[in-house]
Amino acid sequence: MRNNKLKLQNEKNQAMKYWITQVIKSLTEYRSSLSGLLQLSCAKSLYLIFSFGIIIFSPHYSTAQFRAAVVKVDITPESSKWLVGYGPRQSTGIHDRLYSRILIMDDGVTQFCLVQSDLCVMSPSQYDHTASMLQTRLGISPLHFWWSLTHTHAAPEVGVPGLPEIFMGERYKHEVDTAYASMLEQTIINGVIEARKHLVAARFGAGWGFSQANINRRAIDTSGKATLGMNPDGPVDRRIGLLRIEKKDGSPMALIANYPIHGTVLGDKNMQISGDAPGIVSEYVERKIGVPLLFINGAAGNLAPIYSVYPTPAAGHLNQFRVLLGDKILDANRKLTITTDTVKLSAGTLTVETPRKPGLGWSSDLGKYTNTSKKGMNMIRLPVRFLKINEDVAIWSAPLELFCEVSNEVRERSPFPFTFYFGYTNGWLGYLPTAEAWEHGGYEVETVSPYTPAAAKDLTESVLGYLLGEMRSRQ
Repeated sequence: MRNNKLKLQNEKNQAMKYWITQVIKSLTEYRSSLSGLLQLSCAKSLYLIFSFGIIIFSPHYSTAQFRAAVVKVDITPESSKWLVGYGPRQSTGIHDRLYSRILIMDDGVTQFCLVQSDLCVMSPSQYDHTASMLQTRLGISPLHFWWSLTHTHAAPEVGVPGLPEIFMGERYKHEVDTAYASMLEQTIINGVIEARKHLVAARFGAGWGFSQANINRRAIDTSGKATLGMNPDGPVDRRIGLLRIEKKDGSPMALIANYPIHGTVLGDKNMQISGDAPGIVSEYVERKIGVPLLFINGAAGNLAPIYSVYPTPAAGHLNQFRVLLGDKILDANRKLTITTDTVKLSAGTLTVETPRKPGLGWSSDLGKYTNTSKKGMNMIRLPVRFLKINEDVAIWSAPLELFCEVSNEVRERSPFPFTFYFGYTNGWLGYLPTAEAWEHGGYEVETVSPYTPAAAKDLTESVLGYLLGEMRSRQ
């Protein structure tokens, strides 16, 4: 217990030291005289409040330097683990290793932390616990911490199941692996501390790419019934959203590739740990460019890889995704030629309330994500996050397995030329299909969705309202 207290105090001291360093560095860089400091504090709102050892630092420099840093850490378990996806099964080996990639962006006012992990799903309560730890130990607001998972179905379970246990209770008869979840949390904390030590002047750019590595997976038979399969005529989203972070000299620091694809090249017969297509693609691109790639999944609720649910990597042509998707990311990166060192970050959030499927139970760890309306209707409280970067990039995220039509519509109607959706972020609150999908039934509608046909419209209009109103008006 004493060692834990000392460890926590050391982490707090590191956080305190970090912010003191930023204060001193900012004062040194922007004003070298007392008169300059007085002018700065009046004109640019620099507040330094020293009270009982607490520092609140809120600079608003119009000339602040954009800085960034990225850290990549191995999260591959060396022992056998219960794997997420399909039926209950335990790993027997490792095909390729799993990683968390931690990116920090700092515009001098807002410090934003994006974590991407080669994992499948986690309960929002797991995110909440990790976010609370980061806030307590390092002073990072949950608003500025996103944790996005690639959705590989060949990775370990993380913490309590959450909603999956409501949908598929027979699958979760084994004990919760708290040790692996704790390890993940500690690697994130350590990674953030490490990244903060290496923040350097940076540049930012955004672009688009295209890949046909995915396909609609809702096969419709003659009766109109949907089953898991392939539907080449169904809705898809094949755009790659690309964000690039460069060092001041223009050399690469990190890439973010946003593309919707289920991590299901490997099926239920596979017992090897793997990052599946997102992991294989990430490692391939990283070898080519020499810096980390954060693969952020999109609205993949109804999108599968074009090779799906094979028993082995060879049978599933897993390596071919290096060409199908990896080379397309590299091509988009080559075409991204304009970056800037003038960057402003602005984060926001809203909660969308939408009816819960009648008769559906609820997980005990998710009390904050539901309530009962005045009319006695059970509602889901769906948290949506936003990040605006300058005046042309808008990113929204949700803990969802979202159908692609929703994100496509938001992107088409958004006032921002670069509008990206980050799925599987900050937890998992089930599939959210379109209203039309309910007419065809199927796995996504009948088994793993806690929503009603009204949910897609509720979400779409709420997100667009925020993008067109609150986010666009922010300066």
